[in-house]
Amino acid sequence: MMALSGSQIILNAFLGGTVVAATAGVVGYFLVLRAHAFAGEAFTDIGFAGATGAALVGVPALAGMVVFSLLAAAGLGALGKRIRGRDIEVGMVLSFALGLGVLFLSIYSHESATHALSGVGILFGSTFSIDANDILTALASCTLAVGIVVITFRPLLFSSIDPDSAETRGVPTRALSVVFLVVLALTTAACVLVVGVLLVASLLIAPAAAASNVSKRPGRSIGLSVATGVGITWSGLLLTFVGTVRHLPVGFYISALAAITYAASLAARRIRRAPRAAEPVHLDRETVHGTQ
Repeated sequence: MMALSGSQIILNAFLGGTVVAATAGVVGYFLVLRAHAFAGEAFTDIGFAGATGAALVGVPALAGMVVFSLLAAAGLGALGKRIRGRDIEVGMVLSFALGLGVLFLSIYSHESATHALSGVGILFGSTFSIDANDILTALASCTLAVGIVVITFRPLLFSSIDPDSAETRGVPTRALSVVFLVVLALTTAACVLVVGVLLVASLLIAPAAAASNVSKRPGRSIGLSVATGVGITWSGLLLTFVGTVRHLPVGFYISALAAITYAASLAARRIRRAPRAAEPVHLDRETVHGTQ
């Protein structure tokens, strides 16, 4: 274990995992609050096509994911409210994007055994192949995403909790929706580094949903979401290094811990709220005043 701790591979895994998990905790809170879990799934499907297409032409997979996800964010944002009730059309587009990703992956994997392993990493994460360039790219994407959230925090929070009231008070809800989709696109692309396309929800949704079950105060919930995401990621990495009965993939440990954490938060919420009615989401006067 001491030898592992000095390895650059291990250090890169922890650095990349921490950056991505912390960002997912912040962005995931708003994703859960806005009930946009479907949007998160959409970006994983579209990002998968971007990652495999980029790998096929010799471009870093993360860069391809970011580009495709940003284009998808612009498209979804342009539809605005018209996207409601068009689940079939959107679902067909996502299915096509997923099929396109499978095509790119198949072509890429047949070129060599190394490419096949890279394709598996896109699907299930490649935490132990993260290099300095990946960390820098992820850090840039995550810094931009968190920076946008910080700048737009109050109006974004207000429009997420009560969009109708926010629009009445002059908050640009449609513009904020587009901005949030861009933030979500950047974060989703970065998450693939750690858990892959298929398990993004483990970092993006589960920690935030668990934190929301424990606390309804935005600041506290975001802090808990970040701490939970980072804790789950570190625990998954440590379990992979130490091993249990067998050395299992880090993606499995992260997704399993995320599911257990969310289930525990549900149980805690039910116990806490058994004798009283559910509390509304707390939005203090100072926060509301800042959006006017």
